[in-house]
Amino acid sequence: MDTPQTNVLAAGIEIIGSIRFQSDMHIDGKIDGKIHSESGKVTIGEMADIKGDIQAGEVHVYGHVNGNVNSERCHLSNHAVINGDITTGVLSMDEGARLSGRAQIG
Repeated sequence: MDTPQTNVLAAGIEIIGSIRFQSDMHIDGKIDGKIHSESGKVTIGEMADIKGDIQAGEVHVYGHVNGNVNSERCHLSNHAVINGDITTGVLSMDEGARLSGRAQIG
């Protein structure tokens, strides 16, 4: 069985435009655009700054997102800041996470 590949967008990298991927992605850079994966997992690192919507099978947020999140599972860490709406099947939030928007769960 193949281990899923994790793509990494390191701190210091800035992308203007949409990103599409199949496997998992870890983002510590800046993105001004949509992030889309049919079933992959995206991790928004503490250094990340995202301006755009995120759609993925699983989303873990440790940094800043200005946009909507649509996923099957979503986790917000204690440093997460979301300015937008979350639509997800399962939502978990650590104490200290900040959400300025609506959450639709289920």
